[in-house]
Amino acid sequence: MMANEHIVKTPPQSLCILRLSALGDITHTLPIFHTIRKTWPETKITWIIGKTEYEIVKGLKDVEFIIFNKKAGFSAYKNIRKRLKHKRFDVLLHMQMSLRASLISLLVKASTKIGFDRARAKDGQWLFTNKKIAAKNNQHVIDSFFGFTEVLGIKEKIYHWDIPVSEEDKLSSKKLLSNISKYIIISPCSSKDYRNWNSQGYAAIADYIKEKYDYDVILTGGNSTIEKQYAKEIMQQCSSVPVNLIGKTKIKELLSIIQNAAFMISPDSGPAHMATAMDTPVIGLYASTNPDRARPYLSAEWSVNRYADAIQKKYNKTVEKVAWGSRVRDEWAMNLITVDDVKKKIDNLFLMTS
Repeated sequence: MMANEHIVKTPPQSLCILRLSALGDITHTLPIFHTIRKTWPETKITWIIGKTEYEIVKGLKDVEFIIFNKKAGFSAYKNIRKRLKHKRFDVLLHMQMSLRASLISLLVKASTKIGFDRARAKDGQWLFTNKKIAAKNNQHVIDSFFGFTEVLGIKEKIYHWDIPVSEEDKLSSKKLLSNISKYIIISPCSSKDYRNWNSQGYAAIADYIKEKYDYDVILTGGNSTIEKQYAKEIMQQCSSVPVNLIGKTKIKELLSIIQNAAFMISPDSGPAHMATAMDTPVIGLYASTNPDRARPYLSAEWSVNRYADAIQKKYNKTVEKVAWGSRVRDEWAMNLITVDDVKKKIDNLFLMTS
């Protein structure tokens, strides 16, 4: 298939999106969904998605969701098979490079199954598709996802997320904030420990924001042991008193809290991309992963970028000389980021938004 060849000549009657996880990548998929929805309003769209991740997009209109609960083991596949038994699609967008997703793709009846190009199709994904998107180098994840709409012949790119949040969740989030209205969020943890900055740095930044700008600081995150430990350490080292909501919010409540924040500070994480979806600026902390590939999409100017330093120290090479997406998984990498690095971004962001 030539790079500029369009697979679909007319709008399909039905289309299936297969993207199960993770939180950040689900938000990356939303602009692709909205682009297809606007371009082909009559096309019936089904989205196969993970149980936890569904909570982000719950309430989205004009789409049928089929939920995959990986914790259910083999019965989860049986449930998907049952849900898909009488369905046939014109097109499957196989947008996840994992064996789990590829096994599910075998249950999807579609004459055209589109996946990543051979060079990027990790975990053997290329074996499960019969058409590929065009091979492109050095792209942000969202831009790589738009390869699926490009190969469908859709030229427009709609950078909308439009995540629905109910009035109930908005009211609930206000109660969690105890009527605090002027705040920033520190979401300190990623799902990968090597991406996390240190608790001492977060504590110093929380105090700086409170003392210099008189904004409250809200700590947010999930219910994992490491996130709770981070919250404890940050609180212990602060002179000020951040509001600790780690492990205390539902996803929609968190989205509402994010939407009303002045900005978020976070490493490479799902919540950082959720903030982008809610049009909230993000000071992203990057050293172990490449911000050009994985930063919050609309906050390039606010990223703290020590990735080149980490690559140089780890491999004795420049960024251009290592494979795109290379990671530095050593604990020292994120500690290349200094408190002053983050303070400078905070000052610039307040200056630009005041």
